[in-house]
Amino acid sequence: MIRPKKKLGQHFLKDEDIARRIVEQLQFSAVSNQINHVVEIGPGTGALTKFLLKNGSIRLSMIEIDHESVLFIKNQFPHAKENIIEADILKVNLDHLFSPKVSIIGNLPYNIASQIFFRVLEHRLHVDQLVCMLQKEVAERICSKHGNKKYGILSVLIQAFYDCENLFDVEPTAFYPIPKVTSAVIRLKRNSNLKLDCDENYFQFIVKQAFQKRRKTLRNALKHLNLPPSVIELDLMSLRPEQLCVSDYIFLTQRIKSHE
Repeated sequence: MIRPKKKLGQHFLKDEDIARRIVEQLQFSAVSNQINHVVEIGPGTGALTKFLLKNGSIRLSMIEIDHESVLFIKNQFPHAKENIIEADILKVNLDHLFSPKVSIIGNLPYNIASQIFFRVLEHRLHVDQLVCMLQKEVAERICSKHGNKKYGILSVLIQAFYDCENLFDVEPTAFYPIPKVTSAVIRLKRNSNLKLDCDENYFQFIVKQAFQKRRKTLRNALKHLNLPPSVIELDLMSLRPEQLCVSDYIFLTQRIKSHE
């Protein structure tokens, strides 16, 4: 058995029913004989890998940073040993993997989950869907709708390009070692927004600035940007950041950018 490494945030899924259920959440088009490219992040001891390899419609690639896990996967699944890349998901060049369309699946380490989502956003034109397990608190934050106190930066930025669904919870006892928190499985499916109707970099900037002072109204949270009166007097500026939906932030970005 592989020794879990705390520095990598490793908690290995040991419940086969849960593993099977997670893999079943991948949704592919109904085109017959179509091969679907799936990238698994951090296969670990192969809990998901086993079921992914059983699906004849899947062409699987795996990215694993832990050398011990890489050796274990190659030993357990020798017919797929060429499919695993020993690398850090946050540093590896993904361009050759993410073309033209891929699905991503994985039990994401709690300590880098948010960074992985930002990588997915970078490659959003190629990542068609993401099915993953992560800390329940983060899952709820990503899938929360505006008006909810858990709605935040990740919610807005991800929901701008993906439809998010919180699927089911996973109890700590499903893992080895047992984590201190409950996990949840979510699915992100690419929406129709190929490009936002605003400057996307500035959109991210405005969203991040707004939520840095989430208890204040937008008028106060964005005061340091020295906005023109025509923007400051907008009705939505009297709202708090979590009260605005994605389209509101797009509109706000347009208005601010037009007065620069």
